Amino acid sequence: MTGLAIVFSITLLVGGLVTAVATEAQQAAKIPLIGFLGTKLSPNHEAFLQGLRDLGYVDGRTVVIEYREAEGTFERLRSLAAELAALKVDVIVAGNTPYALAAKQATRTIPIVFVSLDAVLTGLVSSLAQPGGNLTGVSVLLPELVGKCLELLKQAVPGVRRVAVLWQSGASPHAEKDMLARADGAARALGVRLQFVETRGPGDLDRAFSEMTKARVGALTVLPTNVALIRERGRLVDLAAKHRLPAVYPLTEYVVDAGGLMAYGPNIPDVYRRTAVYVDKILKGAQPGDLPVEQPTKFELLINLKAARALGLTIPPSLLARADQVIEK
Repeated sequence: MTGLAIVFSITLLVGGLVTAVATEAQQAAKIPLIGFLGTKLSPNHEAFLQGLRDLGYVDGRTVVIEYREAEGTFERLRSLAAELAALKVDVIVAGNTPYALAAKQATRTIPIVFVSLDAVLTGLVSSLAQPGGNLTGVSVLLPELVGKCLELLKQAVPGVRRVAVLWQSGASPHAEKDMLARADGAARALGVRLQFVETRGPGDLDRAFSEMTKARVGALTVLPTNVALIRERGRLVDLAAKHRLPAVYPLTEYVVDAGGLMAYGPNIPDVYRRTAVYVDKILKGAQPGDLPVEQPTKFELLINLKAARALGLTIPPSLLARADQVIEK
């Protein structure tokens, strides 16, 4: 072999090694891509980001988050989930039950971390301890809380006889049926009658409250099926105040952010911080089906005395003593 040939061969060898090392370094430095199905207009989203930051992830630097938002309607969910699957994201975070069900239909291979109603009842997983497949996450807003909210509302408004139950269909038929049945059973035990009022989207609230007025209801409870109503929580609370309806909500944001009267449920921002822990484990190689689904252990009662005064309502001292937070102003 001539000297020139030897030099050429060495050059090729060195070039190949350099290319291989560069490719390996590029792959090692690959920034994870997270798909987020849910709204950015919520403290829950910020809690998720804070959870990531606590674990060393910063959006746009050490991870990239690709967002898809259905804006309160279920019809777009499948296509939005399919878009994220087509991008081959490393993990999909689904911010509620409808999003999680859509993500499950979109992919059987990409890991999915969800925040959901009863995860078994909605069909997301077959077992909380061993979810299997490509899904795991946090199961919240248990159907049993529906009865508890009615009980608290009855204590706040002892004389109420008819209560409106506002719910949004389409989230999960099995979970919805179970919650409505539980609400009906709890109402009978409390001696109140329920007026079920269905809403289908963000533009349906005026019609829903008109229906409540015709039914002469004396109070309102909101079921945790409402995707649209979370986005419209400020308007919903304003309408309840306008129609002078004492109301209990399933999420603390309705009270803390929107000024609602009462809320009872798990600390949802904390739940979203927990989803970041799942994402971290999956990005480090864990299989979602091996990660047990968590359930919140702490539930909070919030009471807004300013809203109570505006309604001319006196909250019993016994109920105030049970509250985790009482808002005075």
